[in-house]
Amino acid sequence: MISPVLRFYEAIPDGQNQTDAELVSFFMYFLTVEQGKGSATAKEIRECFELCDLKFPSRLPQLLSERTKGRSPRYIKSSVGYRLHRTVADKLSSHLGSRRVVQQTSAELRSLETLFSDGPKKKFLVEAVDCFEAGANRAAIVMTWILTVDHLYDYILSNKLAEFNIELAKNPPSKKMTRVVVKDDFSDLKEGKLIELCRAAGIISNDVRKILDDGLGVRNTAAHPSSVEVTRSKAISVIEDLVINVIRKF
Repeated sequence: MISPVLRFYEAIPDGQNQTDAELVSFFMYFLTVEQGKGSATAKEIRECFELCDLKFPSRLPQLLSERTKGRSPRYIKSSVGYRLHRTVADKLSSHLGSRRVVQQTSAELRSLETLFSDGPKKKFLVEAVDCFEAGANRAAIVMTWILTVDHLYDYILSNKLAEFNIELAKNPPSKKMTRVVVKDDFSDLKEGKLIELCRAAGIISNDVRKILDDGLGVRNTAAHPSSVEVTRSKAISVIEDLVINVIRKF
């Protein structure tokens, strides 16, 4: 898995042409703005260089200290490290521009991967976020929806099969579909009906039902050719909602 700092470095316009001193400022931006740290130490900045397979400046501690001085300092020194002068941070943010936004939102989605232990579901989510980072928002949404539904199947089979079958018998989609025994049995059930039965059986709350209904609606839009633009912000919203409020709760 690519580290967040490497993703950040790859989002820097002409990153390979930046000087060591300029990269120090970019990595300080990554640590203090993107990662939300109060300050950055020479050791943390050195680790950023190493994680990006870059040779770090030999005079890094001295460089940091020197650039806190003069009439136009680049850095502000604190008791535990350094942070960017406000004007420098603003210039770097402007330089990174929309590519910084893409990298930042990608990092937000990548952070969801840490919620899963290693296995098929984590790999599936990783590929869904890969789609997002490639600009394939529709594919990212569809894959995350598939993961969510598959997870619900597993949860029902392991924990709520009796309750689900009671409601299914009351309101079957067909004369043949009155009972679920194995996972393949769900294939005869439309996803909207699955959500309806889960709510009736008390498996999900009404709030979760709303999230699933909304997710299904977006999935339907994303899965078919249309003039509707599926934006990055929509993909982020759907993926986060389904992973955090559905998959992780069941």
